[in-house]
Amino acid sequence: MVTGDCGTSDVASIEAARAHGVDVIVIDHHTVPAEGGPAHPALALVNPLRADSAFPFRGMASVGLAFYVVCALRTQLRDAGHFRGRPEPDPRELLDLVALGTVADLVPLREENRILTALGLARLGARARPGLAALLEIAGVGADQPVDARTIAWKLGPRLNAPGRLGAALPALELLLASDADAGRCAAALEQANLARRAAQDVVVAEAMATAQVGACVVAAGAGWGAGVVGIVAAKLVEAHGRPAFVIAVDETTGVARGSARTCGGVDLYQALAAAAPLLERFGGHAAAAGLTVRAEKLPELTAALDGAVAEQVTRLAAGSGPIQRGRAADAELDLAEVDERLCGELAALGPFGQDNPPLQLLARGVRVLASRRVGDGSHLKLLLDGGHGRELDAIGFGLGEQAPAVDARVDVVCGPRVSVFRGRARVELEITALAPSA
Repeated sequence: MVTGDCGTSDVASIEAARAHGVDVIVIDHHTVPAEGGPAHPALALVNPLRADSAFPFRGMASVGLAFYVVCALRTQLRDAGHFRGRPEPDPRELLDLVALGTVADLVPLREENRILTALGLARLGARARPGLAALLEIAGVGADQPVDARTIAWKLGPRLNAPGRLGAALPALELLLASDADAGRCAAALEQANLARRAAQDVVVAEAMATAQVGACVVAAGAGWGAGVVGIVAAKLVEAHGRPAFVIAVDETTGVARGSARTCGGVDLYQALAAAAPLLERFGGHAAAAGLTVRAEKLPELTAALDGAVAEQVTRLAAGSGPIQRGRAADAELDLAEVDERLCGELAALGPFGQDNPPLQLLARGVRVLASRRVGDGSHLKLLLDGGHGRELDAIGFGLGEQAPAVDARVDVVCGPRVSVFRGRARVELEITALAPSA
């Protein structure tokens, strides 16, 4: 039996399994036994964070660790002659699942993670797994559109996670195992779960925004909130306040509160939770995303402890006492006349982009605005810009609706050029992350 993200309750289950003669292998990038402490009850604990680990990269997701265990097992079985006269499995067929889990777990997209994700994205793009092909279609990702880490983060991940956030995660597993005949039905079930998840999430977002305590970090807690949506709500609070956020769902019946956290500005959430460990029942995660369990009566004390731990990190990061900056300085300056499909392709080759490997941000000065309008719910900005040499460039700025410039205004923009494919037609567009009137 293989498990991941092993916690206190899981240890009890492992001990019970061992008592019945069942050996358990734990593959987990969270569980780290203390050096010199009691042995873990599992037959094996695969974790690059172990004190005795010689693995060169320590930032892997559990899904990547599981992939390497499968590869090692295949090699051992091959050496033992197990595959003589029978087909030998190819672990590379699992790489699409590795890419999904690695991006969704918000681990650093560097080194091993970057390699595995890049290979997995190629398999995802080939749509070899019927369920994922159907899910891409229902999410509006056409067969002519590329599949990248952004597709996982914004299209596939939320839909695959939706059933588990609302209750049982079985529909997501059924989709991953679906045949061609069942793929469409399974994808439709996940789409409905995602719509229900959004509705539940919107309620919690509104309540969390209204009740959040804002200091060096943001902490919001409430009864009746679904524990499955608090991570998404934490991300919303990060966007709103530009600070790390902890969102905690309280079960008034049991007095147990479970929360999730998201970071920004280089604050390490795992370190912050470790500083508050005496108040917690359990916690786990990594620098960018983490989870916690605490008794409800300790929430006021925990809020103060987390605020102090984050403030200490912010001071060390030389960020001062104000809001942590959400953006970052531009990586280079360019003229929009230089932006074409070739440049977009060269920049895309630096991907896959994600945690600890963000896309390059380029600064263009004095750009003339040809058209300007707010889109979506009014919070986003759609621009048509003068690209030089008689060209026009489309641009989108998510969350920048209130900064809409006037037509014919001159603006400085920080942006990421990319190629967008719509109905088989590729075109260059800019994703703007910041803009200001030109000096």
